[in-house]
Amino acid sequence: METEKKTILIVEDDVALRNVLSDKLTDEGFTVAQAVNGEDGLKVAAEKRPALILLDIFMPHMDGITMLSKLRSMDAWGKHVTVLVLTNSTDAQTIAKVSDFGGTDFLIKSEWSLEALVARIREKLPPQ
Repeated sequence: METEKKTILIVEDDVALRNVLSDKLTDEGFTVAQAVNGEDGLKVAAEKRPALILLDIFMPHMDGITMLSKLRSMDAWGKHVTVLVLTNSTDAQTIAKVSDFGGTDFLIKSEWSLEALVARIREKLPPQ
């Protein structure tokens, strides 16, 4: 599968998790960009135009919900880019807010494996 041209942006404030995700996705042939919060994530997203964004919800400076809202209003690309939400929250209100901005795929951090994440990413990305 040709994934070398597909960039994944990881927006996650947990350094260890961000590095594990980055290493795994790089090993799987993806190009990886990283951001530590929503503010940084928006800048990197605008610059790199990744094929998919892995987005944490609870982060300092700008949370994931705010980033997703701004991303969706940025331009046509931002409105449609695939966003997989990484969260520890199972709170219905939080999930509803994220859904309002087009974050339709949720991965509860304690309930997935790296292999399952890679499979979900491959499922979400259109073939080249």
